Amino acid sequence: MMKKPLIIITGPTASGKTALSVELAKKVGGEIISADSMQVYRHMDIGSAKVTKEEMNGVRHHLIDVLDPWDEFNVVVFQNLAKRAMEEIYAAGHIPIIAGGTGFYIQALVNDIDFTENDSDTGYREELECLAAEKGASCLHDMLKEVDPESAEAIHENNVKRVIRALEFYKKTGTKISEHNEAERQKESPYNFAYYVLNMDRERLYQRIDLRVDLMMKNGLLAEVEKLKEMGCTRDMVSMQGLGYKEILDALDGTISLDEAVYIIKRDTRHFAKRQLTWFKREKEVTWVDQGNFDFDREKILVWMLEDLRERNIMAVRKKEKSWNL
Repeated sequence: MMKKPLIIITGPTASGKTALSVELAKKVGGEIISADSMQVYRHMDIGSAKVTKEEMNGVRHHLIDVLDPWDEFNVVVFQNLAKRAMEEIYAAGHIPIIAGGTGFYIQALVNDIDFTENDSDTGYREELECLAAEKGASCLHDMLKEVDPESAEAIHENNVKRVIRALEFYKKTGTKISEHNEAERQKESPYNFAYYVLNMDRERLYQRIDLRVDLMMKNGLLAEVEKLKEMGCTRDMVSMQGLGYKEILDALDGTISLDEAVYIIKRDTRHFAKRQLTWFKREKEVTWVDQGNFDFDREKILVWMLEDLRERNIMAVRKKEKSWNL
């Protein structure tokens, strides 16, 4: 059976994924599915660097503004929504382009990871949540180090939800979630995919991150978080754990100054970008795109990508024939 085509454009935050994915979509007859854990939420535009209508430039985008900030969003929800969007895109005779920087979400889609084994034990989860509230996130992280040091290395202790998920998995199955994920990662993908990771020198990337944060503040991030707070959004919501939101919340609550919040956002976004790059280096079958080799010229990158896609037999579908033009 012929595999359906799929294009992934990813990379660290502020690496230029949005603009390039839109230009590529226009060239290949694609529609974009956002693989971003924040742009899925309504009312969270500035802090998530959400793609604007103007930036979309007529290209259809999926998984943007589909949930409210108090809704639960995780990799399983993403996978289900993304698969549904892909079915629509293929039916329209277009190619799905996954664009975003959440590596685990991309992996779940490309490798069609099966999450059914990880049905939650609600009682155990509540027990762990209470433990985290009483003794702090580091207590849970230490528990994870004991049973699954590989996962503890990969998951930051402040990411309590992922730590709990790993502990739940171990309790239910007796195996490490890191081993399960590695086995799923080795599965053959059901798609004929091209997986591009945008990159640039670290100094230039960090400058772009700092400029982006400054622009967010100029464009009204403070007012956006104030409005979310008025709507009843609190720090314990998954959405409000996003970079930029929790720090501004702290400033509004008076625990830190606004200048301190901006400094922390820049620092932690740089750390996040570094973790993203580490993740993509572990992935198999990725194609690194060092933008410096193309003089940071998007048109040159597009020309190279189109040739690469032709070589991989990843081309558009003829709408009338509804068959892959390979």
